[in-house]
Amino acid sequence: MAEIKFEEALKKLEKIVSDLESGKLPLEESLKKYEEGVRLVSSCSKILEAAQKKVEVLTKKEGAFELKAFEEEELEDK
Repeated sequence: MAEIKFEEALKKLEKIVSDLESGKLPLEESLKKYEEGVRLVSSCSKILEAAQKKVEVLTKKEGAFELKAFEEEELEDK
């Protein structure tokens, strides 16, 4: 699958979920859509992981602001 933008992948996923929830698709088409959905979820996950690595946070330390890399543990502490 060619590189896809996050927003585009999310829209496609929403459509796939809607189609699958309708229950109107034949089994073979449902399986194809499910497989496409799994690929899109994987792509979205990779995009989000890359974005998370790029995020930096501004923190105040000893009266001065400091830029440091985002760490997931910081979210868990809040």
